[in-house]
Amino acid sequence: MSVKPNPVFDSATAVPAAVVAPALEVAAAPSPAAAQDASGASRLRRRLPKMTGRYVVRVAALLMALVIWHFAASSGFNFFINFENVPTPLLVGEALITQLSSSEFYLHIAYSMERIAIAYAYAVVLGVLTGVMMGRSRWAEDIILPYIELFRPIPAVAWIPLAILMLPTEQSSIVFITFLGAFFPIVLNTVHGVEQTPGVLIRAARSLGASKKAILWHVVIPGAMPSIVAGLAIGMGVAWFSLLAGEIISGQYGIGYFTWTSYTLVKYPEIIIGMLTIGGLGTLCTLLVRKACNPLLHWQAKGGRP
Repeated sequence: MSVKPNPVFDSATAVPAAVVAPALEVAAAPSPAAAQDASGASRLRRRLPKMTGRYVVRVAALLMALVIWHFAASSGFNFFINFENVPTPLLVGEALITQLSSSEFYLHIAYSMERIAIAYAYAVVLGVLTGVMMGRSRWAEDIILPYIELFRPIPAVAWIPLAILMLPTEQSSIVFITFLGAFFPIVLNTVHGVEQTPGVLIRAARSLGASKKAILWHVVIPGAMPSIVAGLAIGMGVAWFSLLAGEIISGQYGIGYFTWTSYTLVKYPEIIIGMLTIGGLGTLCTLLVRKACNPLLHWQAKGGRP
């Protein structure tokens, strides 16, 4: 008796063809992780030309300002703004090379960075805690807010005599003044972010049985994080302003002291070096703060809510 081959079965493997075809399709399909990586790479390729173009525009804007500065200083421009005594970029560059070869210049930077690190760390911890407490408690806000609004408009220079009288060392006085500059923006932005947390999210979490602590950590603080991050960035900029005010008046080392000493000794290129160093360090510190806070805002990149 002859046996006819069954068309449903594969003759070589004796596996049903109806089973083989779907299995091959599943094996050929990319995994979810690979598909996500591919989509992320494609988005990066699309965004890269735009990002590159924006940075080109920014660099071109800086170069244009440099050219205007050179022509205004070299021609002695004097119309409402006087450039007759302003050194040209070439002279500032030569003086910068001289300063970069001196260890004292790096000592000034090290002192300023140390003061910023200490004061800003205290401002972040105390500012965020105070802001969350004020945003979640009316009693805390009513007690603390009058002090915040009373002391916040006082400029950093006005705090210097009192800081010298109250604190034991010159270093602690400068750190205290720097702390005040960063503290107030962090507190106010934290309060704003906490108060602006959508009430529907809090009610939904409470209806699901979440405790007050869980609501604070998983709803309120993530919802307020964009405003807190903005306050941290603003606080860093104000901290540099306050630091330099303290160093100019009572410092012995630091970028502020370097800049003020250059003015008293009529070293005009060094004045601009000090100013540009302040701007560069302030920009770098603010960028580091934003980069460090990016993981806390990962839900924003997905277009969702915390």
